[in-house]
Amino acid sequence: MDKWLLLEMIERMSVAATLAFVISQTKLFRRIVYRQVLFRERMLLAAIFGVIGILGTYAGIPIYDALANSRVIGVMAAGLIGGRTMGVTAGLIAGGHRYLLGGFTAFSCALANVCEGLLAGEIHRRYPAKPIPWWVALVGGIVGETMQMGIILLTARPYAMAVELVNYIAIPMIVANSIGLAVFMVIIKTAIDVQQRAGAEQSQKALDIASKTLPYLRRGLDSESAKATADIIFAAGGYGAVAITDEAHVLAFVGAEADHHIGCNNDLTRATQNVLTNGQIYIAQNAFEIGCSCPSCTLASAIIVPLKRADSVIGTLKLYYTRPDAVGHADITFATGVAHLFSTQLELTEIDRQAKLAASAELKALQAQINPHFLFNTLNTITSLVRTKPDLARELLLKLGSIFRFTLHKTGRNITLDEELTQVRSYLTIEKARYGEKLTVIEDIQPGVLKYLIPSLTLQPIVENAVKHGLQPKEDGGTITVQAVERANSIDIAIHDNGVGMDLQKNNPLQPPHCCGERIGLNNVHERLRGQFGANFGLELESQPGYGTSIKMRLPKLLSEERVMSA
Repeated sequence: MDKWLLLEMIERMSVAATLAFVISQTKLFRRIVYRQVLFRERMLLAAIFGVIGILGTYAGIPIYDALANSRVIGVMAAGLIGGRTMGVTAGLIAGGHRYLLGGFTAFSCALANVCEGLLAGEIHRRYPAKPIPWWVALVGGIVGETMQMGIILLTARPYAMAVELVNYIAIPMIVANSIGLAVFMVIIKTAIDVQQRAGAEQSQKALDIASKTLPYLRRGLDSESAKATADIIFAAGGYGAVAITDEAHVLAFVGAEADHHIGCNNDLTRATQNVLTNGQIYIAQNAFEIGCSCPSCTLASAIIVPLKRADSVIGTLKLYYTRPDAVGHADITFATGVAHLFSTQLELTEIDRQAKLAASAELKALQAQINPHFLFNTLNTITSLVRTKPDLARELLLKLGSIFRFTLHKTGRNITLDEELTQVRSYLTIEKARYGEKLTVIEDIQPGVLKYLIPSLTLQPIVENAVKHGLQPKEDGGTITVQAVERANSIDIAIHDNGVGMDLQKNNPLQPPHCCGERIGLNNVHERLRGQFGANFGLELESQPGYGTSIKMRLPKLLSEERVMSA
């Protein structure tokens, strides 16, 4: 063995290491590492690695009409990364080239390259889900080069010259090329790890922005939510400007050139219009591709991604730079991820809005079922009082009008507890006129709770249920007590009656299956409270046959509609 040959082999091995780094930066290479390439793309990569093997041949050192070379690095790297097909193909390319160069080892070296590519492919088969570890590549290189020396001894002639050649080049080539193959794989794995960390950082950044913008996007896509969202993304740093549009206008623009992009014209750029039309991400690497109508605009590159709801494009997210060719892979990953999260949130907001509309429609349908029956009974009561107690009849007509005005104008809204109790009192006034002394009403209301918001028609269905199903079946009637107390973080409301009660184990109106008609109002109120304020809210029901019923609810202390939206 010549130690100077070993040093020269290690020196020329650096060529393979440099090529490894260059290849690891390509999109095609990243895809093959994760098993996402087509057959024709595998063949392209096999050709590239075959060329690397050919370069290893040309970088070889002439020895006894042969070459001490690093060709095996390109061939075995192809097999380790892409499997048997790529390894054998690269071996045929590099080995075929070596065969055409001639020499007494031409056939031996060509055959050895094909065998080494096959060996690397077999190693790849045993590590299907991750890049090959460096130590496996090192051992594989040692085995592959040892196999090449054996093939030379078996097939090269004259035999004496083959023995002399192997004695001279075996150790330098085995040591240098196995180390070179291990270095090749280390560089590739390091590049992949860097890319994965960068992707993880971009994902974390996207999730952080999504969590900060969630309270705003829950309101839907409008100028206010868009401005808050754009401010958050711009504050994350790195962009010259951030913009959000709907289908026709710029809703928010933060950063460079904001004045004319969201000025009086509020026009969309040509690039934005294209994204709104085709629903595809668009990358502009110069001002012309952005298509701004202002000739002095300093924005020089941009990435524009569509915001979608279901399959419909409802707007765009735009990230700008003030220098050309600035959009990179990390920007694409980040923008795509953020847009996807925004689109998902906007779609959930729309689903929530539709659910509230459906709940409102259900509530109005409930009122349509209840009101005719209530109206019929009330009108009968008023008719009977017109001659005997005209003043009371007049008062009941006023109360009835108040109830129906309330139903028309307040249904589906949040109102103060004071307004809700006014509705309840109007209803009970009418019922007391019907039942007389059989109905007693007691109120225990702390004055401080009257200012807080409560969904409309929350208490009235419960009180009506107490009268209709609790006291009416009881021969001597009974008492309804309405209580409201302010706590540290909530208001607690309870409605008690000492009526006939019910067996909750046989029929609990808050648990399915719900009877169609009987006590449907209780379940409606329960589901509306849970839908608006969360699963921790709703009704609590206590009842025993013969001992009456107690219904309790806990509500957040809300003073404005804005707080309701963000609750």
